[in-house]
Amino acid sequence: MAMVILSDWLAAQLDKHSAEPAYRQLLQLMQQAILTGRLAPGTKLPSSRTLAGDLGVARNTVLHVYDQLSAEGYVISSTGSGTYVADTRPDSAAVNPAANAEGAAGNAPDEAAGEPARETCPRGDMSKRGQRLIDQAGVSAKQWGAFMPGVPDVAEFPARTWSRLQARLWKSANHGLLTYAPGGGYRPLRRALSDYLRVARSVRCTPEQIIITTGIHQSMDLAVRLLADVGDRAWVEEPCYWGARSVLQSSGLTLAPIPVDDEGLNPREADLREPPRIALVTPSHQYPLGMVMSLARRRMLLEYARQHKVWIVEDDYDSEFRYGSRPLASLQGLDDSDRVIYVGSLGKLLFPGLRIGYMVVPERLAATFRTGVAELYREGQLMQQAVLAEFIMDGYLTSHVRRMRTLYGERRQLLIDAVTQHFGDALPVMGDEAGLHFVLGLPEDADDRAITAAAFEAGVIVRPLTAYYSTRQQHQGLLTGYACVPHDEIAPAFATLAQVIETHAFAQPRKRRRVG
Repeated sequence: MAMVILSDWLAAQLDKHSAEPAYRQLLQLMQQAILTGRLAPGTKLPSSRTLAGDLGVARNTVLHVYDQLSAEGYVISSTGSGTYVADTRPDSAAVNPAANAEGAAGNAPDEAAGEPARETCPRGDMSKRGQRLIDQAGVSAKQWGAFMPGVPDVAEFPARTWSRLQARLWKSANHGLLTYAPGGGYRPLRRALSDYLRVARSVRCTPEQIIITTGIHQSMDLAVRLLADVGDRAWVEEPCYWGARSVLQSSGLTLAPIPVDDEGLNPREADLREPPRIALVTPSHQYPLGMVMSLARRRMLLEYARQHKVWIVEDDYDSEFRYGSRPLASLQGLDDSDRVIYVGSLGKLLFPGLRIGYMVVPERLAATFRTGVAELYREGQLMQQAVLAEFIMDGYLTSHVRRMRTLYGERRQLLIDAVTQHFGDALPVMGDEAGLHFVLGLPEDADDRAITAAAFEAGVIVRPLTAYYSTRQQHQGLLTGYACVPHDEIAPAFATLAQVIETHAFAQPRKRRRVG
């Protein structure tokens, strides 16, 4: 491009009325011209005085642009000689090493020789496991409202108490709370959690065994990275939480779905012949169906793990919320062989945005896990951890859980009453003894995914039960949450959902049953 043409082109592109400074516009235009070949390597640029005069801008503007182009390698300046466009074209050998090797060796195959390149990124730039993760993603576009399962009522969180504790800690200006977290997390929080878990969940642990994480997903990810290799076998419940399945699959594990029945995990003889490296279970409240693993099954699983060196990951995600009876003891509390990794989260007890979870590991693994979490994730949030420690030690966690258990129990009953009013006993309610949701059964010829989509369009959130299965042996149902729905909104919201179910699940409208 000749100098006069360059000046004309730049003058036509510059917008002197733009909020973007002339310096930025000119720099980006010249970078674009060099990268696209409009300005070929070796082209001499006009002097700063000449270009400034042609464009009607200050000479300092052009000087700054030339200095920046030189600093970034676009041009080469030589005193007394001028400024020239640098040759930044990629080396042909680097761009097409296969073709270069073939030219040198004479026998390397490529597409031109009739052998197509092996596909390594299905559908574009994604890896195979990345594409599988996206294809099977279960995350919802909305995380709040009737009847989103697994979400607590954050409006009931004692924010003023939390704010007061936080303000007190900030006022002390402890610089140690503003750096990276030590391996394992803030020690006072680990001590507070160990005391709480021993009482509330019958977990046997010391503060040294507790590792603070950002939640159950990270806890599982850390356990898999430190205890399993790519290709290792992992038992998962069938059905199971989609997030856990995604974490394990993305880590390269081979998943073996193990069916559940009324007593929980029920491995078949063929399953037992192939011991896994890891078994992921939800024994106190199976997710999503809600059954409790029987004591006999717990003892069987623990003994099997002892004999075959299986690591059990116990996901205890919401067991504090049990209605009509005390919370059940953890599987970890029965473990005499140190094969159980116990994981939990404060998100469902307090608020999901807190992003603080924990894991309890056997003593012999504690130092390894502390190093692993620090090496992989460089944890922080010490101030949040310190506030949470104060919140627990001052008794606020226990009182909040107690109050929310009562509140959620009332909402659960209101939702069950609404189901009965609309459907009588035609649709079963399953897994309602604990947690923040239950499963509303549907006729086997219904399509729970279609019902979920139609309900979403109507402003109601539920999840299809079939999405939690990895095999074709699926049962139709809707995961229906009640914790985050105010009392007075439950009946009208369920009336909307009932209308959708009537339309999609029954050939003939059903006569509604009156209650009271």
